[in-house]
Amino acid sequence: MKISLTKEDFNIALEKLKKDYRIFAPKLLPFKGTFSDTPVIRYEEINSFEEICFDQKSDFSPKEVLLPITQRMFYFTENDYKEPDVDNKKILLFLRSCDLHSVKRVDEIYLRNKFSDKYYETLRNKVKFAVMGCAESFENCFCVDMGTNKTDEYDMGVKTDGEKIFLDIRTEEFLTEFSGNEEEFGMDFVKKNKVHVSIPENINLEDVIDLDLWREYDSRCIACGKCNFVCPTCTCTTTQDIFYKENSSNGERRRVWASCHVDGFSDMAGGHSFRQKHGDRMRFKVMHKISDFRKRFGYQMCTGCGRCDDGCPEYISFSNCINKLNKVLKEKSAGLEGKDE
Repeated sequence: MKISLTKEDFNIALEKLKKDYRIFAPKLLPFKGTFSDTPVIRYEEINSFEEICFDQKSDFSPKEVLLPITQRMFYFTENDYKEPDVDNKKILLFLRSCDLHSVKRVDEIYLRNKFSDKYYETLRNKVKFAVMGCAESFENCFCVDMGTNKTDEYDMGVKTDGEKIFLDIRTEEFLTEFSGNEEEFGMDFVKKNKVHVSIPENINLEDVIDLDLWREYDSRCIACGKCNFVCPTCTCTTTQDIFYKENSSNGERRRVWASCHVDGFSDMAGGHSFRQKHGDRMRFKVMHKISDFRKRFGYQMCTGCGRCDDGCPEYISFSNCINKLNKVLKEKSAGLEGKDE
């Protein structure tokens, strides 16, 4: 059902939902940005329509709701262990089309990749999605080329013109909470980006592993890992055992986000480490995003949100890297074909 309602009625409905739901949306946090006087937009619990940031792209993705930066797995003692109590409240998550497509990618890794991860599954099963339309493309987005600019796989679609709120409600549960006037409207989905990418077809590792292209990133990339942390489809974690000061035999095990760019990610027993050059780490990430994942699951891992470009302190552009790789491989292929003739 499609309806329109006022901000006041929308806020009344949110207040009712809060009895059963934790409600997350992109929220502007003043003075929490990179510098002391700058804001940041992150996913936080909200209480009203006014707190939802509709007109800007979030700096971090909604991944941190479904796959927390730090997640407690269990407590342990000398003789026993106990998993944390689970919050029984459901989750309503406001997000954009590209980010809902990203959830599908994370689902592949944590739910359908040979086995299901119970920690992720517990959270995932509680989530309903409210998709916010994008009337215009944000900076560095290339979602149209990745096919993630629109979706109809949501529980509720949300559009606003500043005064009225339009809802496309597809889950019966929300029909009882949100009341308004029936009104036809179309969701706003981006039709064109300023940034475009051309992804190489059928990439083979032997064709890319020694390209001079990667050496550019040996010096440019500082291996901070921010591109991985802001990415909605990066899913790597590591585990940490925390021992309590009061009793060093007791503690807890946590799962924490990890990054293929940072030192130590590929360390092995005995001291060996793969991909010590920063350019090789860039190659690993690029191949995973536009080739390896697709070979396994049938579609691209990258959703074109552009957050990696937004967040990189060295102004490295992932979309430019893809286009440069495509150009180099085309030139390499043309050279080989010329030799065959």
